[in-house]
Amino acid sequence: MTTITDTPIDNGVDTAALLGAREALSTAPQAAEFTWRANCSWVHGTHSRTTVDGFSGLGADHDHRSTFVFDADHPECFASQDLGATPAEYVLAALVSCLTAGVAAVAQHRQVQLTSVSATIEGNMNVLGILGADPDVRNGFDDITIRFAIEADASPDEVRAIVAQSQKRSAVYDVVTNPTNVTVEIA
Repeated sequence: MTTITDTPIDNGVDTAALLGAREALSTAPQAAEFTWRANCSWVHGTHSRTTVDGFSGLGADHDHRSTFVFDADHPECFASQDLGATPAEYVLAALVSCLTAGVAAVAQHRQVQLTSVSATIEGNMNVLGILGADPDVRNGFDDITIRFAIEADASPDEVRAIVAQSQKRSAVYDVVTNPTNVTVEIA
């Protein structure tokens, strides 16, 4: 009789390769310096188009398998054309997708088989700040809530620990929750 513990865990994450990369980069920290890039062009009104096709790391430049294109705009209620997600929605998408990827990687490493993972993310924002109507209102989110629904061969405590470890290692979670030096220049 076969039990779930006899079945190899496969969440689609090659943790052996990730652990090997961690070990290799620990001995060559200069190769661990990565630069992620995106290029944005204004289209019209508040509509812009951003492309992502390459990055640097491991001491070299790399190309993605294909170019990724992101249209951003604002909704019609802001007198815009609504031709893409808002930049704030892209931040939410980046955060929840980074955490979800982390859940899969941590679960694989901990030998927990996932059946399904879904998440809903909401960010609350008072737009009086970005509209310049109230200088005491910040321009960004007041709070962000992420709700995971995870089915796995693990206890609720184990699932909470997986999500906590995903938060601990998420680059986007770090960017959103900690100050980051940002320099804006004009060419």
